Amino acid sequence: MTRLLSSHRRIVVKIGSALLVDRQNGLKRDWLSSLCADVADLSRAGVEMCVVSSGAIALGRTILELGRRALKLEESQAAAAVGQIALAGAWSEELGRHGLRSGQVLVTLGDTEERRRYLNARATMSTLLKMKAVPVINENDTVATSEIRYGDNDRLAARVATMMGADLLVLLSDIDGLYTAPPALDPGATFIPVVDRITPQIEAMAGAAASELSRGGMRTKLDAGKIATAAGTAMIITSGTRLNPLSAIDRGERATYFKPSDHPVRGYKTWIAGNLEPAGRLTVDAGAVGALMQGKSLLPAGVRRVDGNFARGDTVAVLSPEGREVARGLVAYDAADAVRIAGLRSAEIAAVLGHEARAAMVHRDDMVVTGTAEKHMEIQD
Repeated sequence: MTRLLSSHRRIVVKIGSALLVDRQNGLKRDWLSSLCADVADLSRAGVEMCVVSSGAIALGRTILELGRRALKLEESQAAAAVGQIALAGAWSEELGRHGLRSGQVLVTLGDTEERRRYLNARATMSTLLKMKAVPVINENDTVATSEIRYGDNDRLAARVATMMGADLLVLLSDIDGLYTAPPALDPGATFIPVVDRITPQIEAMAGAAASELSRGGMRTKLDAGKIATAAGTAMIITSGTRLNPLSAIDRGERATYFKPSDHPVRGYKTWIAGNLEPAGRLTVDAGAVGALMQGKSLLPAGVRRVDGNFARGDTVAVLSPEGREVARGLVAYDAADAVRIAGLRSAEIAAVLGHEARAAMVHRDDMVVTGTAEKHMEIQD
């Protein structure tokens, strides 16, 4: 299905809260110990390992004896503050048993969405790897609110994987892979061992989170897969409920492998493609879709609708007439001006705005095509 894990250069592993924390007893120390043994084995084989670890809030609420009730925002943040210390200490201790050092990296949404902060975060993690330390990454839940958070660590892990140029992302979860339907709801659901690419049909198979400790679900895992595979990073979804879950992958235990794109985006465009929440959306006509597929810029003449309150330089999604995202890029106009010139030929823009302006709404150098002509034919079929 895929190469042995030890044959990869750099791997990002994401651990869900339910795997790491028991509601009654707190941290699952035996499970963490077994995972760290796997990480150590891969490190000795020359693989650079990064860990994206959920569990701070879940562990903190157990330590603070907050029970299973819904928490207020400030209570969740307090639980995260307590849980982060305990979680970082546990990772340090267990990795240290194998002679490995670790470094905690707490990030917020802005650390990957804003270019300067993105580069700073990447530099920190790259330096840790050079120093032979394992970065242990988590969302900074002590300060993140619903408006400025990832909402799940699957997409965070994908952003870290693309940021770091990893060739494999492993999502350890409470399900052993992708099925044609949520198996808990459909006993006849069929397991899918390999996904060539994430099509609308594959996305339709996603369900919701299986545990109240989890904020994600298969849908967020597929979102993560789109981010990762577009940048040339393969992805594996497998169950982490067993001990030594990474070794289990090499033993051939059930897992779904998502192939990386044959034409991955690189460098600067990786950051554009991975932006989680575009500031706006531009709906274009069929002619513009065809032009984008040929590598051309998006001109105002092809724009039929403008949504969002964005500023020049923000990331916007470009949608087909059917509402399917076909590209993502940095817009050359503020939203108000974009509305005024949508549908106009380039020669007409200056008269409307009162000054000379850029011919392209989104220039091809600042754009990543996130769909393909073949995908669009599939939608129409």
